[in-house]
Amino acid sequence: MSERREFIKKISLMSGAAIFAPHILTASELPALAVPGYLSAYSDLYKKDPKKAALAWFGQAGYGLFMHYGLYSIWGRGAWVQYMEKIPVAEYVKLKNEFTAKDFNADYITDLAQDAGMKYVNITAKHHDGFCLFKSSQTDYNSVHSAAKRDLVGELRTACDQKGLGLFLYYSVAADWHHPYFASNKEGWEMYRPQYDKPQPEYKYKSLKDFPKYIAYVKAQLKELIVQYNPAGIWFDPAMGLYANADIFPMEEIYQHIRSLSPHVLISFKQGATGTEDFAAPERKAHSLSDKVKTLYGEKAAILADRVWEAHKNKHNETCSTMQRGAWSYEPENDGKRKHLGVDEVLELLKDAKSRNMNLLLNTGPLPGGGIHKGDAEILRKVGKIMKG
Repeated sequence: MSERREFIKKISLMSGAAIFAPHILTASELPALAVPGYLSAYSDLYKKDPKKAALAWFGQAGYGLFMHYGLYSIWGRGAWVQYMEKIPVAEYVKLKNEFTAKDFNADYITDLAQDAGMKYVNITAKHHDGFCLFKSSQTDYNSVHSAAKRDLVGELRTACDQKGLGLFLYYSVAADWHHPYFASNKEGWEMYRPQYDKPQPEYKYKSLKDFPKYIAYVKAQLKELIVQYNPAGIWFDPAMGLYANADIFPMEEIYQHIRSLSPHVLISFKQGATGTEDFAAPERKAHSLSDKVKTLYGEKAAILADRVWEAHKNKHNETCSTMQRGAWSYEPENDGKRKHLGVDEVLELLKDAKSRNMNLLLNTGPLPGGGIHKGDAEILRKVGKIMKG
């Protein structure tokens, strides 16, 4: 093994232009690898094949808690508020100084998940606005350098480990409204950047020659997420940003990078980006986006959308939905338009997901301070009691 690594290292140094697929660790190379707590029931299989153990667990998990939380939660106008309201970058980043997360309690969150009958938790480690809820040497635009001065992902990981829950980390790869070298809208998607009336001095991107700087940033952050938190999986978004110009996102290379760092990590990217993801995770309805994509981005994009969905449709997948109608992050209720689901509705979502051989990933948007909506918590616990008989 050491000789192989030395060989790859030497060859890499000899030719910086060459691209080598990273070596993916196997169980035989990891004899002392500790079995993650959430996979303890699959320990024998894990010692033989960590990925098979993870997939077996995921196939039985059934139900997970999703949380969209970030700077946007402070205003309560949706996770897309920077884009929708064209908030200048310099103004939006000031929210970092108001982000206290004073009510974010990882123990409470994981207790709630267990009471609800859930087996895993997924949190927005980085959403489209680029703000990170984890410790990162790549940027100070994160919760550790905010008013909160806390590593929220780290706290959640510790609580999940203690209670045998899997931790998935949502990562917006095909949209970043903060990074200076993310692609501009001229590269194919009108939502790559907010449609500002004036140029934003923070944006340095000029052409696709600049985009590899962003991809390098993504790889570095993914390494941080895997090395620091040993997650059950990485959950990529947004699908439409990918389909609008799939050629600029080296997703298979990124997947290989992830798998070289963890033998069990699961990967998803909504309906799919390459078809090699471990599972698909569409919003609400499980189907190909080819018709919609064809209308928006043409035949080539539609062929990709259809191909990746075909690759996933017979797998054990996941569908994601929201406790608050039409809202992923916290929004105050307005004349019933943002009414929250009741017990019967959640049970129906679970029944529907199971009938389609899918897990249900059910989202609640934490309040500005990071606390969980009391109504959502009450409903989830009632559902959990019914599920447990």
